[in-house]
Amino acid sequence: MVWGSLRWFVGLARGVGSLRWFFASYGVLGAPEVVGSRRSKVTGMEIWINPACSKCRSAVDLLDGEGAQYTVRRYLEEPPTADEIRAVLERLGLEPWDITRTQEAEAKELGVGSWGRTDAERERWIEALAAHPRLIQRPIITADDGSALVGRSEEAVRDALSRTGDGPTA
Repeated sequence: MVWGSLRWFVGLARGVGSLRWFFASYGVLGAPEVVGSRRSKVTGMEIWINPACSKCRSAVDLLDGEGAQYTVRRYLEEPPTADEIRAVLERLGLEPWDITRTQEAEAKELGVGSWGRTDAERERWIEALAAHPRLIQRPIITADDGSALVGRSEEAVRDALSRTGDGPTA
């Protein structure tokens, strides 16, 4: 555990931008939207993150490294509404059970593993995600072109970058 924490801190400390993002994420430097390249247009790319998540931190580091403009949404502090979840599901082209973290303790308490994965049960899943945002897979990136994706890999984040005017051209 200590080694993992040390590796995380060393990775975080590689660049000033990473440190600025870390402190901003925990409210030390203000909202992350005003740090570094996160000064973005409201209609541009948005990333839903949990600052404690290593995949989210990696995605933000990659976006920063590419100079992308985006807005950060700490979705545990500012949970999406059921309507926002419906909209992002449409952009993702996925169903709510596809973005549900079914192994989380909250999911097990709710018994989502036994819920049907049908149109009839869809609203139940969406309402659960709205009421329990910790169950939402992360990070979710909404791109300028109207699409969205779950950015759990470098490849997925680069895909999101390619869908914006800020993305790499090569």
